[in-house]
Amino acid sequence: MKRRSILSGSTTLDFHTILCFSLLIFSLPPYISGNFTVDGTVIELNDSNFDSAISTFDYLLVDFYAPWCTHCKRLSPELDAAAPVLAQLKKPIVIAKIDADKFRRVGDKYEIDGFPTLKVFMHGVPTDYYGPRKANELVRFLKKFVAPDVATLESDSDISNFVEEAGTVFPMYLGFGMNESMISQFAIRYKKRAWFAVAKGFSDSTMESYDFDKVPALISLHPKYDERNIFYGPFDDQFLEEYVKQNLFPLCLPINSETLKLLRDEERKIVLTLVDDLKEERSKQLIKILKAAASANRDYLFAYAGLQQFSDFVETFGISGHHKDSFNAEVIDSDRIGEDDQGSQVTQFLEGYKDGRTVLKKISGPSFMQFLNSMVGFKLIIIIVFAIAVMMMFQFVGNNEEDRPNRPPSRPVSSEVERPSDKED
Repeated sequence: MKRRSILSGSTTLDFHTILCFSLLIFSLPPYISGNFTVDGTVIELNDSNFDSAISTFDYLLVDFYAPWCTHCKRLSPELDAAAPVLAQLKKPIVIAKIDADKFRRVGDKYEIDGFPTLKVFMHGVPTDYYGPRKANELVRFLKKFVAPDVATLESDSDISNFVEEAGTVFPMYLGFGMNESMISQFAIRYKKRAWFAVAKGFSDSTMESYDFDKVPALISLHPKYDERNIFYGPFDDQFLEEYVKQNLFPLCLPINSETLKLLRDEERKIVLTLVDDLKEERSKQLIKILKAAASANRDYLFAYAGLQQFSDFVETFGISGHHKDSFNAEVIDSDRIGEDDQGSQVTQFLEGYKDGRTVLKKISGPSFMQFLNSMVGFKLIIIIVFAIAVMMMFQFVGNNEEDRPNRPPSRPVSSEVERPSDKED
């Protein structure tokens, strides 16, 4: 799907456009809300005004940080850049921060055990934030918290603007010829994971552009992966939710630090394919085969990783020593796939699993890496079905990695943990 640039023209025009946009944001007049001055900057909180802040603002993103935390220092300028943009929304989102290492009563109340920890308070109710940490993506992510559950689009231009503004972080579901009530419950249930909209007015050219020929139709879009899927029914709740859940991910998901975070709530078994190097042409061809297999087997989540890239990724998380003990996985079955007629081999592997010809292996700690290493051979590809989504870093990304600066001697060890999910994205 082609994307249109917001900016056009010469470099000078682009510069002035950006400059005017910046002036518009930073020239927002400050206003008083409760005991706080809101001017588009990050508000510093303490233990005496924290409760007042969460009761004053309908939407508040709080950064629980520690001054000595290196990841916190990397995150701080991203929050500074996002704050003025979020402050000018129709339903403003205010960003605040509190030194949870100093004000431990607040940190203990909200069970802060690592830095930085981000929480979104909606009408005083906290929810953990696991989204991106770069300013522009953070803004797009948080906009979902204040956006309508289901957007109503009245024209072709509304549809184009919606897709453009939604960006590429989340999948989106566009209903054509559908009533909002048909998908509203799913829009609420999956609000933090996808965009939802119904188009009331659209032309034949839009139907051609999105490749559907009748209504009602529900279309899922993954702009980041250039994927689209069309659903013509049946539109009862069971089938609708199944369609929504199966299309929250692309057909074949690349495993990296960003996508691992998205698998926290995934219930399907994972068909993981490991190749030697994703840059090789044979690996790219295999991924196309896997997408075809995924399309015919939506009860599974297909994923892939390159051993060359994966090793680099593993090293960046410091998977060595005591960290290895925190990994675990349940390997239902595994097999090596040669280079000839890979489509048939993938099919045979899946059929064998479905027929019960499996070998259950529970692997944890260092033996997991040893298992992967033992499976890798020259010009061989392995496919593994995982029973639960805790493969290698799944738990690790959410709970572990320690950053080891000079620690305050009086601070409990548990509060000094910096989690990989809190690192830069």
